[in-house]
Amino acid sequence: MTADTEAVRALVVAYAERLDAGDLDGVAALFEHAVLRPAGSGRALVGRDAVRRLYDPVIRYEDGTPRTQHMLGNIEVILDGAGDLAASRCTFTVWQARPTRGLGPVLAGRYEDRFARVGGRWRFTERVVTPELLGDLSDHMGR
Repeated sequence: MTADTEAVRALVVAYAERLDAGDLDGVAALFEHAVLRPAGSGRALVGRDAVRRLYDPVIRYEDGTPRTQHMLGNIEVILDGAGDLAASRCTFTVWQARPTRGLGPVLAGRYEDRFARVGGRWRFTERVVTPELLGDLSDHMGR
């Protein structure tokens, strides 16, 4: 794998790690120059502040985390010929250690991402989140 492929892959993983750590501001910062689109919603959340508001309903427990673990699979990274644009896609499953029901999957789907290299650093330009399997999210999302 090339350094560029690994840098793009690291951004995909950073999203999951930050969300699982309860770092919702850090999640939003990844999309400072990007659009996040929940598939099928018609919504386009542009920039850090709009993306941060999307995560307001995430329930964080006494340890500051949502008690989740994102499992990413089938991560594919494609670099364009010029080397300044990239795309990736992967599957995800979110597991949660729920307070009264124990560990179980609560959500599964796909991420489809676009990236640009700006000033020598890769960053998100777009993420489309497609939830495909919904479990009981009542211990994960409020409101």
